[in-house]
Amino acid sequence: MRTASSTHPHHFGMTAISLHWLMALAIITTFGLGLFMSKLPLSPDKLRYYSWHKWMGVSVFLIAAFRLAWRLTHATPGASIQLPRWQRSAAQWMHRLLYLLMFAVPLSGWLMSSAKGVTTVYLGVWPLPDLLARNAALGQQLQYLHMLLNYAMAAMVGVHTLAALRHRLTDHDNVLHGMLP
Repeated sequence: MRTASSTHPHHFGMTAISLHWLMALAIITTFGLGLFMSKLPLSPDKLRYYSWHKWMGVSVFLIAAFRLAWRLTHATPGASIQLPRWQRSAAQWMHRLLYLLMFAVPLSGWLMSSAKGVTTVYLGVWPLPDLLARNAALGQQLQYLHMLLNYAMAAMVGVHTLAALRHRLTDHDNVLHGMLP
């Protein structure tokens, strides 16, 4: 049985809050670095940024796995306000899509690297197995997919953020409060 992780009935516990904000920071930083590095000319710095980007992507994947495990074993607090059915449904689908993208974006990057023949070495220490054989054409397609998934994630994060702000600034309810420390 899943139990609430907080003493306040409408507030997430510190572990859930920490994982939420750690994931937000990791996604925003990884996305920003990806945009920055992709515009650079080939250089040792660009290659270093690509390594960092991959490390961050693997970290996003690992945090997402831990976060999903936590979420599946811990109840979320009940809302203290009654949201219209469409808002509850939209929030549920938004969270499902965000979780899907938290796995799909780093996985697409790993697949792309494998197809391009560039092994991902986590933190410069642990080489991850290539998931695909080298295939330049497939690598280009996966690069495009990785880009699309990243922009989809950015859009979803933007909508998620705007919805939270709307609840706080327009509706004046406690939806955002539940995820603040």
